Amino acid sequence: MAQSSVRGEGARPRVPGAGELGWDDSMYGEGGESVRTADGVRDRAGRDGDGARPSEDAVPHGGDDDGGHGNTGRPRRRRRILRWSAMVLSVLILGTAGAGYLYYRHLNSNLKKDDLNIGDAKDRAAKTKPNAAGQTPLNILLIGSDARNSTENQKLGGARDTFDTPPRADVQMLLHLSADRTNMSVVSMPRDTLLQIPNCTDSKTGKTYTASTSLTMTNDSLGRGGPGCTVATWEKLTDIHIDHFIMVDFAGVVSMADAIGGVPVCVDANIYSHTSTGHGSGLKLEKGTTSVKGKQALQWLRTRYGFEDGSDIGRTKAQHQYMNSMVRQLRENATLSNPGKLRGLAETATTALTVDQGLGTVTKLYDLSKELKKVPTKSITMTTMPWVYSSDGNRVLPKPTDADKVWRLLREDIPLDGKGKKKKKERTSSDPAAADDKIAVQVRNGTRTTALAPVSGRASAVSELLVGEGFTQAKADPSTVTAEASTVIRYPSADLEGDALRVAKALGISTYAVEKSEDVSGITLVVGADWREGTTYKAPEDDDATPESAKLDKGSDTEACMHVNPDYTWS
Repeated sequence: MAQSSVRGEGARPRVPGAGELGWDDSMYGEGGESVRTADGVRDRAGRDGDGARPSEDAVPHGGDDDGGHGNTGRPRRRRRILRWSAMVLSVLILGTAGAGYLYYRHLNSNLKKDDLNIGDAKDRAAKTKPNAAGQTPLNILLIGSDARNSTENQKLGGARDTFDTPPRADVQMLLHLSADRTNMSVVSMPRDTLLQIPNCTDSKTGKTYTASTSLTMTNDSLGRGGPGCTVATWEKLTDIHIDHFIMVDFAGVVSMADAIGGVPVCVDANIYSHTSTGHGSGLKLEKGTTSVKGKQALQWLRTRYGFEDGSDIGRTKAQHQYMNSMVRQLRENATLSNPGKLRGLAETATTALTVDQGLGTVTKLYDLSKELKKVPTKSITMTTMPWVYSSDGNRVLPKPTDADKVWRLLREDIPLDGKGKKKKKERTSSDPAAADDKIAVQVRNGTRTTALAPVSGRASAVSELLVGEGFTQAKADPSTVTAEASTVIRYPSADLEGDALRVAKALGISTYAVEKSEDVSGITLVVGADWREGTTYKAPEDDDATPESAKLDKGSDTEACMHVNPDYTWS
């Protein structure tokens, strides 16, 4: 397959014709003819739709733009270009794809751009390597900002005293597009997730936000220098290189939902998201399926009080249902009515978007949309990061082992739905391993389970096994007894990756069980509940299965319906 077609800023791809997209002229309605000159596409008065001369990039010079219908003297109407643009901008926010874009320079200038990653170099993940066919996966972080930095966003988002306060990343989803473009996996992180946020330096002000010394809610990352800090936080946690980010605010969500005429969502009972103290999104729906748009669509995406157990977990599930439904809506009905409104949508959407420099033009967004479009709806899988409640029950933490396994599957380009080809090749590293007797290994006993007590002396037994294999600096940690479902080897920094992989090879442990972690200071082998006895490690039979705790939502599921908390029903 050809490599990604995301082009540079100066490129001028031609406008695709309707014939290429499988559409015909009947989809676009009637409209006045336009005249093409060296300046681009104009109406009979020689001006574009807003009375101004179009930019020199409005239509690329040369090339066939007649859509393959043999029309040699009449170019496509402006409203078709507007329709294509609106679809692309709507779809990109929600991780699917449309076709076409609007060639007006001012739309490019509308796009706000920011740095991709403003964290320290040591916290960044290595770039993803191409597969044997030269294909490279794409990882895109989708961010929903709760910024109250405009009158409209303030009206939609909160009380007067929150105006222009630091924004928070209340929606965070990592979209992984497989190297062969056959599948897409999307993983949400609840905004209530507690993490250690890394150092971030705002490139505009030069201000450095020191890494958090205690666990901090992940949505705070956006207010520490911008979306580049949210990207840095994800890379530090997952060790997955993120290629791009796309961020949208409240007004953007509303305009997109309006553009397609609403998104069908379902609840299993009447719901009113409102508490006696004034909390809640205000969402009020009857039982069954409703097509939501405008402010109601935003309420759906923000609802916490009313879904499931009232936590952020229910909210992410509702967001998955909305996104999957919107994808199906756009793919099943490519037409959007009222061309006049679409121009306004294009203006609103580009104004609402913030992207990294690598996606800083409508052309680049269009090229990305073509890559996303290759994935069939049935091959889109969404899930929420495996989690456990914090000690106080008010927040969540990444679930040990399970969350790490999800990140590993994405790093290895293995579909979460289990339907893709499994990777057979073991991990390697450019970091050469030291001699076995120079590698220090700390061994911990992680054999405790919810049903079984830890195996006494297990760390000592395995450390002695390592010494016998030539790792003379291996030592047991007698003070630490943990619970680890599967045996794992952790290392703190890239310069110890080769050593960690060498230990794994010596013991017959899969390199998939070797992971980078800030929780250790050196190479640490945690003997898990899958190795409670014996001197030979036997890896789990299905090492590439998605953990059961990662509940999957399928893009093709038309029966999805949110469970309403009984405390938030009405009659």
